[in-house]
Amino acid sequence: MQHLTIVTTGGTIDKIYFDDKSDYKIGAPQIGEILGQLGVAFQFDVIPILRKDSLHVTDEDRALIRSTIEAQPHRHVLVTHGTDTMVETAHVLAGIPGKVIVLTGALNPARFQGSDAVFNIGCAVAAVQTLPDGVYITMNGRVWDPAKVRKNRAENRFEEVRG
Repeated sequence: MQHLTIVTTGGTIDKIYFDDKSDYKIGAPQIGEILGQLGVAFQFDVIPILRKDSLHVTDEDRALIRSTIEAQPHRHVLVTHGTDTMVETAHVLAGIPGKVIVLTGALNPARFQGSDAVFNIGCAVAAVQTLPDGVYITMNGRVWDPAKVRKNRAENRFEEVRG
């Protein structure tokens, strides 16, 4: 992979908290800064299209995410997204030809010490380079088929859907 297109939509990965009551806003995308600090050996561009908690992502927003990805000239696409509705967005992205699309996010903001953001981004970068065309989710150290995963909100993790 020589080039990675990154589409950012907000979510916890980019949240900034202001007080003990968990007031927050979605800040600037963190992924470009993270990849720059890590000194990655590929070119990337960051396309910020939303700054929303995924619970507020609409069908129109998902159509915008899809059309933005379809318009990109590069094959490898990473989408940062809130975890609550990441699976729903992945379903909308299915069927885009000639692209490997990996969605990832974080259960804790990237700005927090001990956040899973850097780990999840690393897993997503590895996945987007090695998987065949299609749509995938990387969370909790695993690569998931969106048709076979859900977020377990009680446990705050992703898990396989059985049956």
